[in-house]
Amino acid sequence: MAESLTLYKLIILYMLKKVTFPLTNAQLSDFILGQEYTNYFHLQQAINEMLEAKLLNVEVIRNSSRYLMTPDGRQTLDYFENQIPDTIKEDIHHYLEEHSYEMRNEVSVWADYYKITGKNEYDVHCQVKEGDSILIDLNLSVPEESIAKTLCNNWTGKSQEIYEHIMKELMA
Repeated sequence: MAESLTLYKLIILYMLKKVTFPLTNAQLSDFILGQEYTNYFHLQQAINEMLEAKLLNVEVIRNSSRYLMTPDGRQTLDYFENQIPDTIKEDIHHYLEEHSYEMRNEVSVWADYYKITGKNEYDVHCQVKEGDSILIDLNLSVPEESIAKTLCNNWTGKSQEIYEHIMKELMA
C-alpha cells in the first residue's frame, strides 16, 4: 500500500507541475478516480500526507480546496519523477490537453463571502484571474446571507459579461 500511496502522490505532483494554476480536489479526483488508479479514501490520504509533509499548499474557497505544489514538492518530484510509469504520464498529458481550458476557468473565476464582524452584513468577494494577473476584483456588502450566496453562485456564469460591461462603461 505504501508504494501505491507514493505513486498517487507523484501523480498529483506531476499534474501540478504540468499546469500553471492550482488544481481543485474535484479536478484531481476526476482524473485519478476516473482512471481507476485508486479509490477516494486513498486519494484523500495521499493528499493529507502531502499537506502534512509540506509538499502541497491548500487554499479553501467556498468549500473548494485548491492545491499548489510547494518548492519541497517540486524538489521531491524532480527526484522521483522517473518512478511514474510513462503510460500514466501519457494519461495525464491527454487528460490535461482535453480538460485544461475548463480546469483553468474553474480556478480563475471565484467568489466567496463572509459575515462582517459586529454587523448584520456580509462581504462578498468576487475575482477573475488570468495567470498571476487579477483582471477584476470586486467587493460588495450585502444585508443577507442568502443574497451573498446568490451573488457567489452567479458570479461564475456572469463574470465575463460583468467585466465587459464595466470596461465598456469606463472606456466611454
